[in-house]
Amino acid sequence: MLEGTEVRTGIDFFEFRKENPEIAEKIIFTGMIDEYFGYQLGALEYRSVRFETEVLDCENYQGNAVVNYTEREVPYTRIIEHKHFEFGKQEKTVISREYSSEWSVGMEPYYPVNDEKNNALFEEYKKLAEKEENVIFGGRLGDYKYYDMDKVVAAALDRLEEFN
Repeated sequence: MLEGTEVRTGIDFFEFRKENPEIAEKIIFTGMIDEYFGYQLGALEYRSVRFETEVLDCENYQGNAVVNYTEREVPYTRIIEHKHFEFGKQEKTVISREYSSEWSVGMEPYYPVNDEKNNALFEEYKKLAEKEENVIFGGRLGDYKYYDMDKVVAAALDRLEEFN
């Protein structure tokens, strides 16, 4: 899919854009919309996650790649058993427990906090975004909306149709 395309990782988008303002006719921005605008209207709220990974001396821990936990008494939101993504047959297994955590500026954002206050602030950022002629905002952070993966792909395809 990316054959013949230069791919760079570990690059700060904002620094790169300062140094290369004419790099592209259109930019697809999937980062935090409030960060894009320098938090000029205030910071939106996000949830973050932290992971605790463990190697277990058993062949199979839970039988699935992902099991979600919704009980109030369980401190983590899910356990990921990595070998099941590729049907691994190793004697040991690796699991990661995912814990929901508070977010602050500088941390990795995972999910928007879609309450009345944040949604109203997002609508103001959306007005600024509509004035950006060469930037397409999308994804969980650009649209400030929770998406499951199937929905984010559908939203990206819909957005693409808008610009064709």
